[in-house]
Amino acid sequence: MEESSDKQSPSVKLPRLYAIVDAETIASRGIGLKAFVQELRDGGVTLLQYRDKQGSKDQILENAGVISEIFSATTATLVMNDSPELAAEAGWSAVHVGQGDVAVAKARQALSTGSLVGCSTHTPEQVSAADAAGADYIAIGPVFATSSKLNPEPVVGLEGVRQARSLTRGPLVAIGGITLQNAASVIEARADSVAVIGALLQPGERPSQLVRAFLDLLSR
Repeated sequence: MEESSDKQSPSVKLPRLYAIVDAETIASRGIGLKAFVQELRDGGVTLLQYRDKQGSKDQILENAGVISEIFSATTATLVMNDSPELAAEAGWSAVHVGQGDVAVAKARQALSTGSLVGCSTHTPEQVSAADAAGADYIAIGPVFATSSKLNPEPVVGLEGVRQARSLTRGPLVAIGGITLQNAASVIEARADSVAVIGALLQPGERPSQLVRAFLDLLSR
């Protein structure tokens, strides 16, 4: 592999809102994947990650196909969580890996040229390592307490976001417990984008309306 293929692309620019579709979360709330993803598209989501920790390979690929079809008429970037192989099989050009997943360089090898590789981090040391590995964007968190994971890492707070910002010049995504009430403070802490899961699943609120509310807030 040529050295340049391991380096993050200087042209990567993330939208302010990074929507995450977590299969377990929507299932636990009795929400259908297709209807939810359609709402996200209609609200204006342009960066979406599909996360499914429990589904079989066939189930994940089937759901990825549904998401692909819904977003087929858009220019949205679709990101597969954990598995670059499943991303490639789904025809997606982006993958997000965690600390226990495949290394950034290996993830990039499994995808086509120009693909996007993001990496989750929870400590300054992990941020520096992901940056050195050439991750196209780095996610830091959880910023606030979150219920979207069974065993979340310790909260890093806004100071953790600011510290991560000082360690990388690449795009920085903040994740974990982010809501309409605290999203602005995360951007003020110099995150480029906020990843949102539960905040798009509020009782009595259409996800498309919540997406628009986030986009309006984050565009100010």
